[in-house]
Amino acid sequence: MTNKRKIYYMLHSGKNSKMKFFAKAYLRQCVPTWITRRLLRKELRQLEKRDDCNDVRRRVDYYCKLTPDTPYNHEDFNHTAICIKDQPVIQPKVYYFDAMNTARYFNQHFRWILKAGDVADLQTLPTILKSRPIGDENYCSVLLNLNKVRHFLFVNDSKPWREKRDMAIFRGDVGNPKDGNVKPNRVTFMNRWYGHPLIDAASIDQIEGHPEWQREKLTINEHLDYKFVMSLEGNDVASNLKWIMSSNSIAVTPRLSCETWFMEGRLIPNYHYIEVKEDFSNLEERLTYYIEHPEEAEAIIQHAHEWVAQFMDKKREKLISLLVLKKYFEITNSPL
Repeated sequence: MTNKRKIYYMLHSGKNSKMKFFAKAYLRQCVPTWITRRLLRKELRQLEKRDDCNDVRRRVDYYCKLTPDTPYNHEDFNHTAICIKDQPVIQPKVYYFDAMNTARYFNQHFRWILKAGDVADLQTLPTILKSRPIGDENYCSVLLNLNKVRHFLFVNDSKPWREKRDMAIFRGDVGNPKDGNVKPNRVTFMNRWYGHPLIDAASIDQIEGHPEWQREKLTINEHLDYKFVMSLEGNDVASNLKWIMSSNSIAVTPRLSCETWFMEGRLIPNYHYIEVKEDFSNLEERLTYYIEHPEEAEAIIQHAHEWVAQFMDKKREKLISLLVLKKYFEITNSPL
């Protein structure tokens, strides 16, 4: 990437500002926890005033599936968990700040297990994290909206779907064997579809054995010139799925395996996004179908927008986060 292009990308990437995120995070730390703890009851009372309180409760129970009968080793939990007040800053720091933004409302002697990073495996002890495998066995994996600055990004897309290019776009980290960070699904995709006229596919990093795959990064706005945007899971979820679903382009992906606060496990294939086979063998057929059936494509976009809309109420999102941690502490720190 040329210096000129790097500067352009820095100024127009379309991503959230980490500088603003950290500025707000450090300012919040200046507020004593005795103040936020006094506000907790007031915040929680908002639930009964809401017309959508049943939906709020459903989301809380989805994020935190723990019950008093959930099987886990309580002795191991007590040995592993630490008090909120003793929580060290974990890396990446965004996880720490997002988690503490909610935890500061609670008794700082409550104990928890907080795990940062991309998590794609099941937990054996009740753990607060950003992501988990989709399924019925993830009851010890309790979701909070962590790393929001990267993952919770939505866009305002003014270009109608029919005016976009009849192509799919992919720009992402494919992974490199020498770094021990191979993303097999993305390698499969690139091997199969690189150079196809219907698909603009490239890696943002140099890949050993495939130097031709590397191309410069594109801004989010440049992605939105295309009717379809590939959303391929990496270490856990694909970070671009949320902004794609808020746009007038359509996300294309194999069946999802991980979920976050966005509740990817509740998304419906070919209703909220276009699903393709794991080996991508039917990708051309699926893209061609929706290009030839624009009404069905626009219906998917409408359904995606309806899904995204539920995350736009900041007061409700805060309330749900507080209720998730309240439920977690009630079960793991019983009696409160």
